[in-house]
Amino acid sequence: MAPIGGKDAHRSDLVFLLQNDQSQPPLKTPQHVDRMKRNSGDPYWSRLETRVWTVTLLMGTCLLYCARASMPICAVSMSGYFGWDKRQSGIALGSFFWGYCVTQVAGGHLSDKVGGEKVILLSALSWGFITAVTPLAAHVTKDPLLLVSLLRFLMGLFQGVHFPALASLFSQRVRDNERAFTCSAVGCGSQLGTLLIGGVGSVLLEWYGWESVFYFAGFLTLSWGYCLSTYLLKERERIITFEDLGKGFSRSTQTSVSWKRLFRRAAVWAVIIAQLSVASTSFTLFSWVPTFFKERFPDAKGWVFNVVPWLVAIPSAIVSGLLSDYLIAQGYKTIWVRKLMQVCGMGLSSLFILCLAHTNSYCQAIAFASVAVGLQTFNHSGITVNVQDLAPSCAGFLFGVANTGGALLGVVWVYLSGYLIESTGSWGPMFHLFFVYLLPFLPIEDVDSNIIRMNKKTTSGQERLKKQMGKYQPQ
Repeated sequence: MAPIGGKDAHRSDLVFLLQNDQSQPPLKTPQHVDRMKRNSGDPYWSRLETRVWTVTLLMGTCLLYCARASMPICAVSMSGYFGWDKRQSGIALGSFFWGYCVTQVAGGHLSDKVGGEKVILLSALSWGFITAVTPLAAHVTKDPLLLVSLLRFLMGLFQGVHFPALASLFSQRVRDNERAFTCSAVGCGSQLGTLLIGGVGSVLLEWYGWESVFYFAGFLTLSWGYCLSTYLLKERERIITFEDLGKGFSRSTQTSVSWKRLFRRAAVWAVIIAQLSVASTSFTLFSWVPTFFKERFPDAKGWVFNVVPWLVAIPSAIVSGLLSDYLIAQGYKTIWVRKLMQVCGMGLSSLFILCLAHTNSYCQAIAFASVAVGLQTFNHSGITVNVQDLAPSCAGFLFGVANTGGALLGVVWVYLSGYLIESTGSWGPMFHLFFVYLLPFLPIEDVDSNIIRMNKKTTSGQERLKKQMGKYQPQ
């Protein structure tokens, strides 16, 4: 094989190997792939790293929901133990969501600046510790309601940064053609966590008391955080220093985004409105569907309608991610694929929810609820990834803004749904409200020159190598 000469003589050895000796086995090993990625300045994870991080963050999201649902599972037992009435139990339960709404924007913005992995680790260790010490704190104080409510509020503060940090992390470290599956796989951790704490937590509650549920979720989370810190993160990525905080909340003329220009774009408002709809719909559905089944079908087994829809949701989330990435790989426009996923997640799921309101068959109701919940997971491949497509340099901030509004609207929507059910004596009006969420999904576009510059700076090393070799074809 002849060496490269003339004007090609200055090419790197790596380019030479790629062009002239592609059959060499060492280039196919994960070690060489990672070395090539580092040498080329590629900011994205390799395929092996993406898989490892996907599984790790899936487990983290699962544990987040385990910790979040510990209090609802133990609420009845704790009320009996401490003598709380329903109003007092409601205070303890509701305090979480007020904290959850406070840190979404700040957590997303900080993740954009210092790295989502740092924010995720710090928050997980914090809410894991809070979960583990909740039983001890409740027993040592004279006013357990006040202290438990305060701890739940603090847990909401720390958990509020998790999903904005994920959006920021994926926008910076996951390639476009792998992003939908990664988001969908990690997102289904919420259903997995709900199932895990519902099954294991119920057994622990019956055998060892309500304290064991908090210990289970808390110590598992702390163990997960230790493994993340030890095996995946470098030393400089494990803590957020005061220098990082100053960097995160200072305004840089080189990388800051013009917020006025950002929020003048129709696509940005489409993202925010869609996320408002998705979050509040999911929150309302999660809150009221169990009560609907109990009242409409009083003889039904609770474990069926509390488990089956979430079992359907897990494979549905995986399929939506695989389908989205497959369509993009086949040459379909990214914007078209995102819209398709969102139509399934919002439009089709709303139709099945409407069918749920008008059926008197228990089997049909289970089927409609399962399909509706399953289709809602398509939102992970739609709006969730769309935030990252639209503004990769501030994806965490935008997702935080939208998710804050969604959480607040969800609280209001739950109360409004309860009012409609009580005043009309029917479930129909509540389910009809879901048609409000059939909103247009506007196009994706670049929204700021700073973002465009940052996107150009983060072009993958592999693409640069192909461009040097004359094989680069822009999509």
